[in-house]
Amino acid sequence: MSAAVPPVPPVPPDTPASPQLPAHVPVPLMNLPNALTVLRLILVPVFLLALFNLGGHDTAWRWIAFSVFAVAAITDRYDGRIARSRGQVTDFGKIADPIADKALTGSALIGLSMLGELPWWVTLVILAREVGITLLRFAIIRYGVIAASPGGKVKTLVQVLAIGLLVMPLPDQIGWLRVGLMGLAVLLTIVTGLDYLARAALLVRRGRVAHPDGGGRVAHPDDGA
Repeated sequence: MSAAVPPVPPVPPDTPASPQLPAHVPVPLMNLPNALTVLRLILVPVFLLALFNLGGHDTAWRWIAFSVFAVAAITDRYDGRIARSRGQVTDFGKIADPIADKALTGSALIGLSMLGELPWWVTLVILAREVGITLLRFAIIRYGVIAASPGGKVKTLVQVLAIGLLVMPLPDQIGWLRVGLMGLAVLLTIVTGLDYLARAALLVRRGRVAHPDGGGRVAHPDDGA
């Protein structure tokens, strides 16, 4: 007597194919965040022309200069935020955005010092910190990213407000407010710079321990240091 043949299990219905993940779509270079960054760069010489027009002390032109500076500062506020929210972060934006920031604040500080309305030592202290930290960011980029600190964001805001007050042709009676706000900007500039140096040293030390061969995680620096 032959052995019984085991029953054949029913064939399960065809399972639907797993959904394919969308292929990576490169972010176009021409997008709104990059356009805002380029606009900020274009507004820098426009701001300087307005600031120095008619000797730099004409009331109407000073208000025009302040308006241009304010528009440029607003683009700095939103270009990075829009890029991150829309997934439009590009290598161009990562490089051009901090350059545009430093160009705007640096040109304003130098221009005000040339007009005799801001001591040169203030301009040099702020520019040395900003340029130095920017170079340091790229020097340690192989070890990772130092997140923007709340102090760095406050520093940037106070700098913009202090410069704006100096650019506006306001009465001398509020000179104390200009001096006080710029003094606070200098203080925050120094304190946040020292804080960034300390965090950078810690990051590099940890990176060398984790990667004794000198390698590290490649990343792009964050804004607002």
